[in-house]
Amino acid sequence: MCIVFWDRRGILLVEFLPRGNTINAVRYCETLRKLRSAIQNKRRGMLSQGSVLSHDNARPNFAGVTQNLIQQFGLEQFDHPPYSPNLTPSDYHLFLNLKRDFGGRRFDSSGCLHWRHLSLKRV
Repeated sequence: MCIVFWDRRGILLVEFLPRGNTINAVRYCETLRKLRSAIQNKRRGMLSQGSVLSHDNARPNFAGVTQNLIQQFGLEQFDHPPYSPNLTPSDYHLFLNLKRDFGGRRFDSSGCLHWRHLSLKRV
């Protein structure tokens, strides 16, 4: 599984999870801490200006521990409504670019994808 956080200027964080792993609230919080660090390193001042986190309505995103961490980081949330017919920004921007770069290709292992994620920086 590949987790990608991005903003209008490009990719902020790409994280690969081992095959078969799922995301729970604790794991999502670890990822959010990495995201915060990535924002601090790549987008100086962005957190102090106010940032909006847009994510889906998966259970780990709305667990109490996750909500507390998001509030502690000072992030505003923009939640995609459940069962919405509207596409999320990732559906029409990020995934289109991934399909262009990776479409029709087969990879022998997930390890082959790790170095390919560098092409995501163009998104």
